[in-house]
Amino acid sequence: MSLAALHAHAQPAWQPSKNIEIVVPSAPGGSNDKTARSIERVIHDKRLLTSTLTVVNKPGGGNAMTMNYLNLHMGDAHYVMIGTPTILTNHIIGASTLNYTDFTPVASLFNEYIVFAVKADSTIKNGRDLAERLKKDPNSVSIGFATALGSHNHIAAGLLAKAIGGDVRALKVVAFKGSSEAIAALLGGHIDLVTTAAGNVAEQVEAGKLRIVGVAANQRLPAPYAGVPTWKEQGINVVFGGWRSIMGPKNMTAAQIAYWEKLLAQVVAQPEWKSDLDRNYLTDDFAVGVRFRTDLQQDYASMKAVLSELGLARN
Repeated sequence: MSLAALHAHAQPAWQPSKNIEIVVPSAPGGSNDKTARSIERVIHDKRLLTSTLTVVNKPGGGNAMTMNYLNLHMGDAHYVMIGTPTILTNHIIGASTLNYTDFTPVASLFNEYIVFAVKADSTIKNGRDLAERLKKDPNSVSIGFATALGSHNHIAAGLLAKAIGGDVRALKVVAFKGSSEAIAALLGGHIDLVTTAAGNVAEQVEAGKLRIVGVAANQRLPAPYAGVPTWKEQGINVVFGGWRSIMGPKNMTAAQIAYWEKLLAQVVAQPEWKSDLDRNYLTDDFAVGVRFRTDLQQDYASMKAVLSELGLARN
């Protein structure tokens, strides 16, 4: 047996000795918050932890508040955060000096597709209307999203504009701290369009308050989106979504990572978790170890390429 194997074999198992915090980089109510609270609920209901667990919301600065807070606790596995593509995009656009390499990748959880929502009484009736307006005058449609300029929700809007031959840099965009704030602004008539996860607006769509004009998925989503054509069906090649993950602070030990991998594998195996994915229109993508780290490397490269085309890349 090699020295490395002997060391790994001899390394004692890690167990939490105090309250665990799952830190959320956005306000309550959005998909990041729902993810953390789904994890919390499953862990509590199934008694998967001997310690307590709390969800802590730290919105602001396009994830900067959460990332800075997490790295105040380097090497302490009692603190983890909900990771989003913003970790990658913030570094690419120069909004943050922190990259995913400044944290400990623990596990990928799921992917989600982005929908394009307008108010039910909007003059934008369908995807063709939106495409025509964006191509003719990109500044005529105010687009809201979470949580920062250059986020995956912003990228989705840019990809649509690019696909129809519009001026990507002329888009009128507004970044909100959370998707719930963007949706409230849309309902209040302060903006014209929101790009967000399908699960974030399902309730308003069912209530007839919002209408979806396009879905950035390979195939149609289930009700209440079953009648909404994908962008591909409307002749516009836009397929794009985001992911959610668990990231730990830098310098976590192998034993700490192994503990969280085992705990999260238990969480995602529960029927309640699978029901939450279905209810929120999410696609399971649980991955740990080399596969997850490789996915992050590939996503960073592909997002950098897109953001460079959009004129937003700085690194």
